[in-house]
Amino acid sequence: MTPQAAKDVNQENYAQVVRYLANAKEDLQKAGIGEIGYLYKDKKYVRRASGTAYSAVLMAVDIWLGAKGIVPTKKDRKSIDFYRNHLRKLDMKMLHNSNLAYDSLHLSGYYDGNLSRGNIADGFEAANFIVKRINPYPEAL
Repeated sequence: MTPQAAKDVNQENYAQVVRYLANAKEDLQKAGIGEIGYLYKDKKYVRRASGTAYSAVLMAVDIWLGAKGIVPTKKDRKSIDFYRNHLRKLDMKMLHNSNLAYDSLHLSGYYDGNLSRGNIADGFEAANFIVKRINPYPEAL
């Protein structure tokens, strides 16, 4: 992240994204591991964790796009296509991780209630990548 973009990402916004992701991880802990070992037990907590983590991803991408000067107009309703179109032009790694978070967390985890630990872990890995990418203070990591 450039120095100017880092200035645009204020500590309060970044802290909120990190808090959302931490809350999602707590919810995932509550889901417990099933008897089989590669599935979670409780669909309610998996759905809640997936939805919260995906919200963190969206907030992080909004912050990142805003730092790049991309703000939707009032008549533009942000959709996955809005994010994909802009990320495609700016950063393919962000696009890839955004798509992975969308598929794993939003669609599979939140909507479908998929209990697969591997699938959810992939989504959380993508979310962590995006959140680290917008960190205005990378030296603090």
